[in-house]
Amino acid sequence: GSCRHRCCPGRNNACWAPGARRARCYCDSYCQRTGDCCQDYLATCRRAAVGCAVGPWGPWSGCSSPCGVGSRARSRQVTVPPRHGGDPCPDLKQRRGCLGQHPICGTAK
Repeated sequence: GSCRHRCCPGRNNACWAPGARRARCYCDSYCQRTGDCCQDYLATCRRAAVGCAVGPWGPWSGCSSPCGVGSRARSRQVTVPPRHGGDPCPDLKQRRGCLGQHPICGTAK
């Protein structure tokens, strides 16, 4: 079987070619995990692979709670999406705890 005309990202059961002895071989990036890639998968599809690229982290948000325990978040954007089985994107969001200490907190009973 040959992946000459198709390479698919992720797991795609429709991305196959006829292989030896009527068995199917696959041209999706998941075939590397399952071991059922077509013979030319690496040469054909990995050469065309483009890994994900992301931009810098944005600023942390303010604390979600003005008084007491809350959380802050930040995010970043995908600048180049993965293609042809390239490396997947890393986390795009982060969250961490915070302690809100707004001036009104001390006066609240």
